[in-house]
Amino acid sequence: MHTAYLTLSIVLIGYLSFSAVADFIGHKQVLLNMARVGVPESWLYPLGALKSAAVVGILVGVAVPLFETTAPALVLSAKLIGTSAVAGVILFFIGAIVTHVRARFYSFAFPTSFLVLAIAVMTLGLLSSALG
Repeated sequence: MHTAYLTLSIVLIGYLSFSAVADFIGHKQVLLNMARVGVPESWLYPLGALKSAAVVGILVGVAVPLFETTAPALVLSAKLIGTSAVAGVILFFIGAIVTHVRARFYSFAFPTSFLVLAIAVMTLGLLSSALG
């Protein structure tokens, strides 16, 4: 269970990192999709910053507990940071899907894939903590 959690967490970190970089460089496809759903271009960097913050939070939640010598309070804090970051990712992409639907732009495979991956990481993380 823990191995699946770590693996999917790393995939989510990579996926979010790629998306944040695409936001920061103003990738053409990102700009087109934002225009189609009515999101102002001025939101591009704040959205990239949110994704980057989530990457850092998930990294903390995954990396700190791997060190056996770490203080238990620090491990618990790190797990809470990671869980909170994944919860934020879930809310972020629910918002993205709602924004797509409201704009009647039904091409939301990417936000849905982020959402499903984040839900899987959250579920496995909670199960891993409860069982181990």
